[in-house]
Amino acid sequence: MPALTISSVDSADAVPREAWDRLCPPGDPFLNADFLAIIERHGAAGPDWGWVPCHLTATDEQGRIVGILPLYVRFNSHGDFIHDWSWASVYQQLGRSYFPKLLSGLPHTPATGPRLLAAEGPQASPIRRALIDGAQSVASAHNMSSWHVAFPNEDDCNELRAAGMLISHNVQFQWLDSGCGDFDGYLATFAADKRRKVRAERRKVAASGLNIEVRHGDEIDPAEWPALHALYASTFDKFNNHAVFTAACFADLAPALGRRMVVFIARDGGQPVAVSLCFRSDETLYGRYWGCSGQYHSLHFELCFYQGIDYCLRHGLQRFEPGAGGEHKIARGFTPTVVHSAHWIADPAMRKLIGRHLEVQGDAVANYRDQAAAHLPFRCEN
Repeated sequence: MPALTISSVDSADAVPREAWDRLCPPGDPFLNADFLAIIERHGAAGPDWGWVPCHLTATDEQGRIVGILPLYVRFNSHGDFIHDWSWASVYQQLGRSYFPKLLSGLPHTPATGPRLLAAEGPQASPIRRALIDGAQSVASAHNMSSWHVAFPNEDDCNELRAAGMLISHNVQFQWLDSGCGDFDGYLATFAADKRRKVRAERRKVAASGLNIEVRHGDEIDPAEWPALHALYASTFDKFNNHAVFTAACFADLAPALGRRMVVFIARDGGQPVAVSLCFRSDETLYGRYWGCSGQYHSLHFELCFYQGIDYCLRHGLQRFEPGAGGEHKIARGFTPTVVHSAHWIADPAMRKLIGRHLEVQGDAVANYRDQAAAHLPFRCEN
């Protein structure tokens, strides 16, 4: 393995676009030269929200970037979805500091994907291992409690496990294309009573007089974003939370991502009254943000689930990940799916404690997945 130089940069913009394009999966809506850079510039992944970029690059002897690891110093756990609040509480009870910590992942985006970015080939594994060692060195050098990798794909998860990192488990509900062709074909896989319920919900939306449109990012005029953003922000206001994305951020993301951003909009008399903001790769649709200005029966299910499934079937996407949580997704055919994160804990005693917890968690999550799957709406084949 040729010598590698591991360096840290303070923004996604500081990594050349050519390197992002070469090392990231084609068509990925999040790991590219635009998404991270734009949300950092607009502050959604900035210090005000507890995110400080310190991305790692691996450079070979010719000065060519051969690896990238998205990396942030975190001062809270808001928006990383690894559910480590109890860990922070234990540290506090012991009179110790859990923050700052390091995180490799997508800010405010619980989507599974590659994290240790390296070109495929015989050197990929050594490059990934050098990035792992580099992140652990950063954490150790700055006396940080931990480094976490949120939602790595299977290859990276195996690499991280082989490096001795702890693996946590969680369940997301994901739609998987079974080759049903179109939405009617999809519903034909449901038991009769479950099928009637979905059709009744869709009829109520159709009878409401709302007009539903599907737009890609490059099809939305910048002047439309303030109204759409207000709908997005209303959901956070309703739950006394904070909307980290601004209208200007969405307006910059939309043309940069183009067809990798998918927006479902419900209009009443031409005015937008609800929005579901999604992103897509070549294979997967990612549901992210929902907002509505009134009470419309079943509109949430229509805009956040049924329109997305229909879009996947029409565009040949194989998977729909509508976001974290939500057991109500089971009745709409979203399969409980185990997802993972990886964790390096600096203190040996805390590492042992958290490791025992994660062993128990793994069994509990697997049992929950199996129990939830028993309530899927699909017909039982004898």
